[in-house]
Amino acid sequence: MAPLEGKVALVTGGSRGIGAAIAQRLANDGADVALTYNTSPERAYGVVDQIKQIGRRTVALQVDVADAEAVTAAVEQTVAEFGRLDILVNNAGIFPYGPIDELTLEDFENTTAIHVRAVFAAVRAAVGHMGEGGRIISIGSSLVERVPAPGISLYSLSKSALVGFTKGLARDLGPRGITANVVHPGSTDTDMNPADGEGSDEERALTALGRYGSPEDIAATVAHLAGESGRYITGTTITVDGGVTA
Repeated sequence: MAPLEGKVALVTGGSRGIGAAIAQRLANDGADVALTYNTSPERAYGVVDQIKQIGRRTVALQVDVADAEAVTAAVEQTVAEFGRLDILVNNAGIFPYGPIDELTLEDFENTTAIHVRAVFAAVRAAVGHMGEGGRIISIGSSLVERVPAPGISLYSLSKSALVGFTKGLARDLGPRGITANVVHPGSTDTDMNPADGEGSDEERALTALGRYGSPEDIAATVAHLAGESGRYITGTTITVDGGVTA
């Protein structure tokens, strides 16, 4: 039997990049998958078609994760569609960039709405539907552990909040058999940060392996945490960055 047979997952920001790889990997491992998207319906439905081809149930939900009520509604829609929710992957994100004196309060509000408030809203809605074996996995960033260049302070701030929140969740939810963890990707070849993009040589030089990771590398770690093999891992971070923070 597939390791996630009978499980239901919700992946936010699942239409492309790391989110799409996670959605596809969880489906390959046997889960039925709901995914959210905001502005890329064709990409979202491309992922949906791939998941359907392997025989799993799936649905794409258009959600602006900056809207906490919409995030909560996505959780409820997932449960209504599939009858349960076992795995929540908080992946949706943006990359605000600029020196602190050029960033605005609007930048701060938007970034924390997407990276922090949306995660809080999704978790708060999801845990009421989860039982023993529930999994909460948030996608952070290796830039929480090491910031090698200027212009990343707001992004690092917002992703750092996930660490403290997750440690608290582990204590809150451990007695119910629900785990909570953060996966910190490093430089990963996506359209947000392509391996042949501007500055990619500098990013490669920071790694111990001398190369970018793939979205599938991140998805593999998420799948490990989501399955039975992750049952005794909670309240921690796992960094998948090719050795940048070594």
